[in-house]
Amino acid sequence: MTSPGTSLSRRPAQVWSRVRGVLFALALLLVAAVGLALLHTEDRHGRLDLRSTGPNGSRAVAELLKERGVSVRVATTLDEVTDAAGPDTTVLVTAPNLLSDNQQTALRATIDTSGGRTLLVAADAVSLDALAPDVTTDLPDTVKTLQPGCSLPEARRAGAVSLGGERYVTTGSSSAESCYFRDGLPTLVRLENSAGGDTVLLGAADLLFNEHLADEGNASLALQLLGSRDHLVWYLPSLSDPSAADDQDSDRRDRAEEEEDFLGLIPSGWLWGTLQLAVAAVLAAIWRARRLGPLVTERLPVAIRASETTEGRARLYFRANARDRAATVLRSATRTRLAPLVGVPTREAHSPDALLPAVSARLTGDPGGLRDLLFGPAPSSDAALVLLADQLDALEREVRTS
Repeated sequence: MTSPGTSLSRRPAQVWSRVRGVLFALALLLVAAVGLALLHTEDRHGRLDLRSTGPNGSRAVAELLKERGVSVRVATTLDEVTDAAGPDTTVLVTAPNLLSDNQQTALRATIDTSGGRTLLVAADAVSLDALAPDVTTDLPDTVKTLQPGCSLPEARRAGAVSLGGERYVTTGSSSAESCYFRDGLPTLVRLENSAGGDTVLLGAADLLFNEHLADEGNASLALQLLGSRDHLVWYLPSLSDPSAADDQDSDRRDRAEEEEDFLGLIPSGWLWGTLQLAVAAVLAAIWRARRLGPLVTERLPVAIRASETTEGRARLYFRANARDRAATVLRSATRTRLAPLVGVPTREAHSPDALLPAVSARLTGDPGGLRDLLFGPAPSSDAALVLLADQLDALEREVRTS
């Protein structure tokens, strides 16, 4: 026989009416996430990756270079770079600060002997010690539109570009050409070497990003710096490169890696998906909290007598052998009822100094044991607890009749 439902139980139709909105929202979010993932499948590459079409990728400048007859290839190991370097080759190092000491030494040897161009993006003081010893850095600054301020042909033809970031100090190099000054220090420096090649230091990578390539003269400067030779090697340093395994200075590499923009490595579609989930969570919270104001009272399905509640709590105390808790409850209730009978404010009902004198004045017998009765220790046995309850009842009756 099926038991009848109570007012607290819900029928399947009621459950479905409550959850169908949440299920529909989850299904919509799942479809949107799959769609975004499919749309941005080709954007799985990271920051400054010429295969990425995302905002911080560099596919746009790579395509423009290919249209001008420059062969472009990606290198992820130092061996690929050293094998391809030569007088007709430009090597772009996207993250020189991630290179190990051994890698920087090997790359420096390639720079000095290849006769080609090497472009270092946002090289800091540590990497410059090995790759460009005559140059150091000052505190970096924000990226903004800067004028050339120099006679370098590439800079004069490009005009204003988006530069900043690392600011270089070239006091140790007399052949350095400095451009795009930020608070008195250059953010682009060109250094010649004895093999007929040169090294270009670029303070920030913003002008190579897809989203900034069309701003100001960014495209012009990028194409001139990277397209001066027939071949371009786009070096994306990787920690899986075997040439980095022998380096002992792993702490410096880890610190430099942490400083890279982590969000730039995440495809934009997943960032938008996370934002959508956050908005959906807020809307769901608002929807579930739509009933504002006081709660609506509802009749209980079963009426429970106060005596049953008292007996149930007493049984719990008995099973837990909690005579101290039971005695505390009995004494507290008695003091609360006695206080208004003897003219003591309810807030002082549990103060011995206020309650005991007032109660003693209403008693006809000896009040010597009154303190122990109302504020004494816990009973040591069940019989003592029952005796305490009887004495409290007798005290309250005497006060009421006096």
